[in-house]
Amino acid sequence: MRKALRWLLALTVLIGTLSTAAGAATAAEPEPTDIKDRLLSIPGMSLVQEKPYPGYRYFVLNYTQPVDHRHPGRGTFQQRITVLHKDTSRPTVFYTSGYNVSTTPSRREPTQIVDGNQVSLEYRFFTPSRPEPADWTKLDIWQAASDQHRVHQALKAVYSANWLATGGSKGGMTATYYERFYPRDMDGVVAYVAPDDVVDKEDSAYDRFFTHVGTKECRDRLNAVQREALVRREPLEKRYARYAADNGYTFGTIGSLDRAYEAVVLDYVWGFWQYSLLKDCDTVPADAATASDDAIWDSVDAISGFSAYTDQGLQTYTPYYYQAGTQLGAPTIHFPYLGKHLVHYGYQPPRNLVPRSIPMRFQPRAMRDVDTWVRHHATHMLFVYGQNDPWGAERFRLGAGARDSYVFEAPGLNHGANVAGLVPDRKNLATARILDWAGLPPATVARAEPLAPYDARLDARDTEREPALRP
Repeated sequence: MRKALRWLLALTVLIGTLSTAAGAATAAEPEPTDIKDRLLSIPGMSLVQEKPYPGYRYFVLNYTQPVDHRHPGRGTFQQRITVLHKDTSRPTVFYTSGYNVSTTPSRREPTQIVDGNQVSLEYRFFTPSRPEPADWTKLDIWQAASDQHRVHQALKAVYSANWLATGGSKGGMTATYYERFYPRDMDGVVAYVAPDDVVDKEDSAYDRFFTHVGTKECRDRLNAVQREALVRREPLEKRYARYAADNGYTFGTIGSLDRAYEAVVLDYVWGFWQYSLLKDCDTVPADAATASDDAIWDSVDAISGFSAYTDQGLQTYTPYYYQAGTQLGAPTIHFPYLGKHLVHYGYQPPRNLVPRSIPMRFQPRAMRDVDTWVRHHATHMLFVYGQNDPWGAERFRLGAGARDSYVFEAPGLNHGANVAGLVPDRKNLATARILDWAGLPPATVARAEPLAPYDARLDARDTEREPALRP
């Protein structure tokens, strides 16, 4: 009997052991190996589509984010991201334009330099990455930086090599704010043409910029066309009214067609230097006083865009104008050569460009905090500006506390300035620092050359063109 009991007990233990082992084997299923499966195994990640591109895998994804990172239980929204996948062993570049994300495969300059992966993020509140209903108080630079932080945390297990943050214009600002709030996430930051409006009410740097940019001949041409567009306000506004009617444009947000017309004209000189080069002055009417109405209209429309201040033109950029009027600040410049009798409104403040149904209150400490942090704590940060870009008139600067950080200016370039446009010694230094921050071998760093060959379809050399007066 005892032998029988011992045998039964042993059989029970053996069955239990086998059952436990089988359960453990089931629980320890192998991790997915295909990159799409790895991405989609991340909680909150879903696939919108995959697009083919030679040498890469390209995914458009949605990621579930909290509306309020301080209170994550109070609702979520879907934030759109894209992943240009090269290899999980390569460095990863984290890019944002600060606006909508493009769903066409593209590669930013640091991505080409390090021959890496690229994760691109749509900025919160740009559709479709907008909570519903939209609580606009949750659109601020800390919440946006926290979006990036969560995406990085989610993807770091897949892309475990070094990460660099980058962006141009508002994207460069965004990369800087991300570094300020989460300085341990990235191994380096490359911020292109990023404005730094520390004191919103003090904008004399812009007035000084426009007195010496380019050549006097070019400045005189531009100023004359701008002035003539205001002198001919009555006939050109009639044309504007027909243009608006033909296209279904309205002016409820800014208040009137007259306000919109003046805003477009006042953007003209700024818009030229933001996106054109000195050689392009030849396209500006040489004698504005004798130019036809068509010539004046066409020149202003080509540079400023008469749709920019319509309700339809403003709608896409409501999140930007909201931030400009609550934290980022916005430039105000003066036009002494125009005369007060020609300028009725001056530069429109952001409050006039956002529907009145959205409350706004400016926070003057937000940009001063970021500026102070950069001056005293910047580490592994590179700022690139264009000599002839108006947005560079108020730029980030480094103080004694900065470490391995740089501010470079590309001669003669505009809002599309990049590392490739720097003078040779600074170009080599900037390229070497980017390679080093990406964790690449010393021999590669010493060569200071982009690792991936230029691809005309893939490499977006210029900052995305937005209408004038939007960084």
